[in-house]
Amino acid sequence: MNLRDLVYLDALAEYRHFGRAAEACEVSQPTLSSQIRKLEDELGVMLLERTNKRVEMTPVGSRILEHARGVLRAVDSIRDEARGARDPLVGPIKLGVIPTLAPYLMPYILKPLREAYPGLTIDLWEDQTQALIESLRNHKLDAALLATKADAPEVTEIALFVEPLLAALPVDHALANRNRVREEDLADELLVLAEGHCLANQALTACGTKHGRKAALQGSMQAATLDTLVNLVAAGYGATLIPSLAVDSLSRRDIAVRRLAGHSSRTIRLASRPGYPRPQALRALERVIRKAVGSTCQTP
Repeated sequence: MNLRDLVYLDALAEYRHFGRAAEACEVSQPTLSSQIRKLEDELGVMLLERTNKRVEMTPVGSRILEHARGVLRAVDSIRDEARGARDPLVGPIKLGVIPTLAPYLMPYILKPLREAYPGLTIDLWEDQTQALIESLRNHKLDAALLATKADAPEVTEIALFVEPLLAALPVDHALANRNRVREEDLADELLVLAEGHCLANQALTACGTKHGRKAALQGSMQAATLDTLVNLVAAGYGATLIPSLAVDSLSRRDIAVRRLAGHSSRTIRLASRPGYPRPQALRALERVIRKAVGSTCQTP
């Protein structure tokens, strides 16, 4: 048994397909299949149930997989520890970012980060909050940028900045001629993102709308991205709240963007594991982010 066999097993569990798992591991399918067969022969148990279309883990295979993933996490920790000892500001940070932040923040920070810390790189993973927290716990990510508290004992976090929320309205909306819009005036026509996006609950709360109650449109139409949501606003289907960092990109649509009377906002946090061996790299990332958003956002 070797570490590579465990990597192959982990990939098969994730992709449930020999071809896709082999592609992810950058080996040929026959090589991966042969090594898994050898691992089964060595252990004396069937790890996988094979069909023409899918691969499923056997019960004992699932239990062994948990041990294998523990070994792989330990190996990653060893490598991180060694890399951090050599130079904590050299190497990648596996960074998760929520979808309502990644497209709008990353353009502000990637170039300054490369200029200030040329040895530091970002391996970016975009996903919803709960998936990012789970990836932090499983050591698949080193850090994550979130807009809600993680509330997990395995995760530590610091507040980076406070990002104002703004109203996005159709240009012919009755409130579009005001300098500021009251959040509660949007409650009956508020459009929000699909379930799982923290911005949806933040918008509902800001406008005094109970979680789970959405405009009639939401019963038949779900927006998975801010781009889609703003396009619905531009078409006159309702109003929504958007983060201030997204305004430059989204205001190119045919919408009116107005400040909120209640100054609603969200706090962006940098979450990581307490034992992450390269805290200097996270502090470097923190400094770059704070400087990049300083003119748009507020200090927490």
